[in-house]
Amino acid sequence: MHQLLHIGQIVQTISSNHPCRIEKFLGGGGQGEVYRATLDGQSLAVKWYFPQTVANDPRLQQRIENAVRSGPPTDRFLWPNELLVSNESSTFGYLMPLREERYKGIVDMMKRRINPSFYALATTGFELANSYYQLHAKGLCYRDISFGNVFFDPSTGEVRICDNDNVDENGAPGGICGTPRFMAPEIVRGEEQPSTQSDLFSLAVLLFYIFIVHHPLEGKREQAIHCMDLPAMLKLYGSNPLFIYDPLEDGNRPVPGVQDNAITYWRIYPQFLRDLFTRSFTDGIRAPQHGRVRESEWRQAMIRLRDSLMYCACGAENCYDADALKASGGKPGTCWHCGKALVLPPRIRIGKSIIMLNHDTRIFPHHVDDQRSYDFAQPVAEVTRHPQDPNVWGLKNLSTDRWVIGLPDGTVRDIEQGRSVTLAVGTKINFGAAEGEIRI
Repeated sequence: MHQLLHIGQIVQTISSNHPCRIEKFLGGGGQGEVYRATLDGQSLAVKWYFPQTVANDPRLQQRIENAVRSGPPTDRFLWPNELLVSNESSTFGYLMPLREERYKGIVDMMKRRINPSFYALATTGFELANSYYQLHAKGLCYRDISFGNVFFDPSTGEVRICDNDNVDENGAPGGICGTPRFMAPEIVRGEEQPSTQSDLFSLAVLLFYIFIVHHPLEGKREQAIHCMDLPAMLKLYGSNPLFIYDPLEDGNRPVPGVQDNAITYWRIYPQFLRDLFTRSFTDGIRAPQHGRVRESEWRQAMIRLRDSLMYCACGAENCYDADALKASGGKPGTCWHCGKALVLPPRIRIGKSIIMLNHDTRIFPHHVDDQRSYDFAQPVAEVTRHPQDPNVWGLKNLSTDRWVIGLPDGTVRDIEQGRSVTLAVGTKINFGAAEGEIRI
């Protein structure tokens, strides 16, 4: 039950003195309560603080004022845009965009209330890494990356990040230090203030939860704890943390029958992603200033993961892993879901990128032009089926540029916008700024 504002109450924006009407209670947390409200006919969200929150955080209002002035790093942040006051309240609040109902929490996925595809999860991973990259580039740190402030659309992977009143200048004292299980070990031990470096650790934990559906430090040691009190948590997450898949020490492996999510999902993903997680929770713990995985590395890995996805005959998504393929002598392995042998689809190599050409694959400007990094606004190509022969697949030109293709027999042809080239081994496509070759 809400206790700070009542339905129908009018609060005022400080800068413009516009009335804002409280319409509905949405939820509460440790800092305050969130309501849906209307301002000039527009639906927005209002966060209002408990008196104890304001008393315990003297820089709170200043942080929000700074956030309002600076504006959001990207549109993925539900960023404060106006401070609010009321004659009926001794505290204050702020306006922010309203989160749409299509966005769900990471906990919804972990409790299997939603079942997003790996493609959507890879998109979520990219958007999170990119969003925090943009935040950190402004000299800010988030301080509290965790489940409670990240939401995503399970059908597309698009994200929204809330609770941005915790954002502060990198390394600034005071404010919130983070959420248990997500805080970097040096924060747990009380040795450092939250910073971009501790944000990187929290981001890695969040990504591990998203893909492995488990905590990276909770294995055999966590199962041996009978009372998860403060001393136990300090040891597990602060003074003696050990990655469950540490390659040099196996004393904290996941326990079969109890921690099966970690065992199952760890095997699904390609080596390059497992390597980043391993580095995050080994070197990233021992040498925070140098060992942690940067947002730019996560961005590259998430797009590479998305490009590596392929389908088994049972419909399950699997990952193309060049390292595993080489180690097995060219055998693609078996499906993690049904156990049957995988059949590799055609794939195209463009520069360093390998993109699996599934029935629903799309190629973006990012893939064919280094000057358009992470441009996913409009695809430049898509896999399509031949209208007269359903057994023949091609790559359709969706761009405004003419492609020049070289066929295996030496023939050279132009492919105009709207036309397709058959997916034949050895076919080379000049996209303009880059060239690709189709392989099997």
